[in-house]
Amino acid sequence: MIGAKLKIAVLYDVWGEEETPEVVEEKTPAKKKKKPKSKTRREKEDREEIFEALEKLGHEPFYQVLDGTPPCLTSLAKCGADLVFNLTESYAGDDTKEMNVAAYMDLMDIRYTGGGPHAHFLAQDKATAKKMFAFHGIKTPFFATAYRGRIEHAHDVEFPLIVKPVWEDGSIGINADAVVNSVKELMQRVEYIQNEFDSPALIEEYIEGREIYAAILGSYETAQPLPLVELDLSRLPEGTPKIASHDVKFEKDTPSYKLTKSHLVTDLDEETVAKLQKKGLAAYQAVKLRDYGRIDMRLTPKGEVYVIEANPNPWLSSKQEFMMAAKASGRSYTDLIGEIVELAMARYSAPASRTEGAS
Repeated sequence: MIGAKLKIAVLYDVWGEEETPEVVEEKTPAKKKKKPKSKTRREKEDREEIFEALEKLGHEPFYQVLDGTPPCLTSLAKCGADLVFNLTESYAGDDTKEMNVAAYMDLMDIRYTGGGPHAHFLAQDKATAKKMFAFHGIKTPFFATAYRGRIEHAHDVEFPLIVKPVWEDGSIGINADAVVNSVKELMQRVEYIQNEFDSPALIEEYIEGREIYAAILGSYETAQPLPLVELDLSRLPEGTPKIASHDVKFEKDTPSYKLTKSHLVTDLDEETVAKLQKKGLAAYQAVKLRDYGRIDMRLTPKGEVYVIEANPNPWLSSKQEFMMAAKASGRSYTDLIGEIVELAMARYSAPASRTEGAS
């Protein structure tokens, strides 16, 4: 256990409506694509819960804001924190720059929690992450990538397919129309992804099955899976694809959100649970996640496990899936936050390993 009182910066990003008018005027214009998830995923009470947990642990937390202007980076470099609790999901509203925030802290020799720049890159670039999974023998749906008429990578894929942006997270760009069953629908969806997000389209085989999340806690060598959580999609209307679309996850006023619910997995045999946790842990290690992360998987009716994607620094709200898993493992919210702090501090006090590295 860490006995010393630490000065901990709770780092989060703001943009758009969350910024003051003065900041908006000074900010360098961001890319076209913005993060509609930010208003929902990073609610104020999330960082407040972490702040309060850090106080209960005897630390000295304070808020540090990234508003997308150069002065905020200077302020971060000079904040004097012993550790940064990194909650950023973008820089100036551009989520492709999330990895750059971690890289900047590495350059400034700032200690921080969660994934390094490599983890954020591999998790966000879904095509590259899937290649990493395949290299490590982790089953993932066959896929192809396409951009402006150019096929960048391709397996022999079969309908039905799900089409989404290569570079996005938080289910951005995924709705009921993302699942296609014909060449015409496929071409229309690829065009939509390219025009709306200026991103290559990931064309992935749609895997029918249960949406299972494996929360992982720990460093590369000591990481351990927590109890499994399922996003129950079974109550979605007949004919609606059983996928974790943006409205299912974040749009609280929609029927899809109201009809779906996450719960602990209690109806699977020990062998299947062990298989899911083993695959989740392998994926966590393959894309170099650290401290804490969540692996999204599909369990087919035949018992096959497919890893869909990896998520560094998942949402730590007390009401969300990661905390559900942590609570089921016997941890309180304060316990979880304290353990993440300890994992990060231990990493910086020990020599970097060849497998985990410092990034």
